[in-house]
This record gives sequence, structure tokens and C-alpha cells, in this order.
Amino acid sequence: MSVLRWWSGLLVAFGLLIVLRFVLPLPFNNEIIIFAIYVMGCNFLLGRVGFISFGQPAYLAAGAYGAAFYLYYFGTNPYVGILVGIVAGLIVAVLVGPLFVRLRSDYFALVNLALAVIIFFMMQKMLASVTFGDNGLELLTRMDSTPVLDITRPADFWIFAFLCCFGIWALYKYLDDSVFGACCLAAKANEDKLRFLGYSNYGIRLMAFVVANTTTAFAGALYAIHQGLVSPEMSSPARAADPVVVTILGGVGTLYGPLVGSIAFVGMKDLISKMVGHWELIVGFLLVFVMLAGERGIWGSLEPLLRRLVLRQRDADTPAETAERPADAGVKAR
Repeated sequence: MSVLRWWSGLLVAFGLLIVLRFVLPLPFNNEIIIFAIYVMGCNFLLGRVGFISFGQPAYLAAGAYGAAFYLYYFGTNPYVGILVGIVAGLIVAVLVGPLFVRLRSDYFALVNLALAVIIFFMMQKMLASVTFGDNGLELLTRMDSTPVLDITRPADFWIFAFLCCFGIWALYKYLDDSVFGACCLAAKANEDKLRFLGYSNYGIRLMAFVVANTTTAFAGALYAIHQGLVSPEMSSPARAADPVVVTILGGVGTLYGPLVGSIAFVGMKDLISKMVGHWELIVGFLLVFVMLAGERGIWGSLEPLLRRLVLRQRDADTPAETAERPADAGVKAR
């Protein structure tokens, strides 16, 4: 049943992204995929390790500015810019991780929020001579075309981002099924038992922290290429709750929650905002409804229904077999 659920969820979540590609505008689809990658790191921290972080914009900005600095001052290859952004996010996570993962609960959330405020202030004020403050770094004219997939073109960028999203999803699927994923859940549930088994709670949390926030930096680098403009607004503390909200909306700890939650969140932000001025109010009401409905999120609520449909179809396709009962077999043996 687990294999069946795995494949059915994969087809539904990524199939929905492919369908949206031909239904909705291309920039909208690109934003959904980038935001899904952005939320995957937060979902892993919250769902597997139990860390709630309001500082994800800091790591998003690290990846975006890493790519932007390379493209604006040093080179023109967007692929290299993405790699530089990933490395920048990795460095930030490795530097602050050993200190942050020692904290618990509210303190961890607040210290990450403080980091986002620091990054925002640095990019807006302290480093304004190189970041150009609120005007940002304009990259559209500083990127060269690339062979095979020219990610400076929106259509090719969608293909590249989709493949990246699938690859990162596969990475987290592998981590969930590995010993490391089990240790993350154990560290969240019972630290003493994990320590008794010989594992380091601190090491597991640190590794999860680095992996999750490097993923967030990857999303930031993709954002820089997609938008062609990087400004301090992306690290604004006002947007610090967005990945947490989408994680809860999609389903905490689920593999497909970031995808479904991102579709719902970006859809409400970009589409409903054109009809309703305060779209955040609708998101708030929807979040309250999801929490009161059982804290399972959109995907957590849809998964049982999907499982029943797939199992029903499997039973319908299975030919009826006349199997002998054990009692009848015993009678014949006599």
C-alpha cells in the first residue's frame, strides 16, 4: 500500500504542476515551483525535526544575493550564478547552524527571525553601495544565453525549475526513507532514546538544518534568475511567516504538502488579489479552517480519499479468483 500511495501522490502532485503549465500564465507557474522548493526546507525542519523557523527569508536572500553578486560583478552564466547562490546559502547555514540548533522551540524561531532582520538591514542599508538598497540589483541584461536549456527564457526556465523541484523532492523522499530521516523523527519525539541508541541529537539537528536551508538558498538563486532583480524586500521580516503558513496549509511533514500548499498560496496571492484587495485575510481564514479540521493540511485531507480511489480501482482491475478456503483444502486432503 505504501508503494501505491507513493506513486499515486507523485502523479497527482507533479501532474498538477504539468497541467497548470498549459492552463495558467508561465510566470505564475515558475513562481509556484520556486515557492515549492522554498517551502520544502521549512517543511522538513518543522515536520521531521520539529523546528519552526521564521528566518527562512534570510537563507532565501543568501542564495539570491549570492547569485546576483556573481552575475552583476563577476560573470554572466546563470548556471554558475545558481551554484554560487547555493554555496552562499550553505556557508550561512554552516556558520549559524552550530549556534542555532542548540536552541529549542520559541528561541529557535526568534533567533532565525532576528537573522532575517539583520540580513534585511544589511542589504538595505549597510551594504547599499553594492546592493543598491531598495532599488536592487538588475540582472536581466547581465545574463548570457546558455546551450540546451536557456534558462534566461521563461519556457526553458520552467523545464529546468521543474526538474530541480523533482530532484529536490526525490532527495527528501530518500532522506525520509533513510536512517537519517528516522533519526530526525526520533530526535523530535524522544531525544533520550535516540541518545541511548548512540546517535548525536546535536549532529542530526545540525545536518537537517544545513540541508533544509541550503534548499532554501537554492530557491533564492532560482528566484534571482527568474525575476532578474534582487532587492532587500525578499528578506523582509514581514514575509517571514509565509513558508510556515504554506507548510501548515499543505500539510506538515508530508512530501507533497509544499507543492499543494504553494499552488494554493501563490494562486490566492496572484489571482484572488486581483479581485479582492486583502488576499491575506482569505489565507488567514483558510489557515484557521485547516487547523480546526485536524491540522493535516490540504494534502493530509486529500490523501485518504486518493488512497481509497486508487485501491478501489485496483480491486476493480483485479480479476476475481476462486481461492479455496483452508477448511475446504483440509477436507480435500483427507
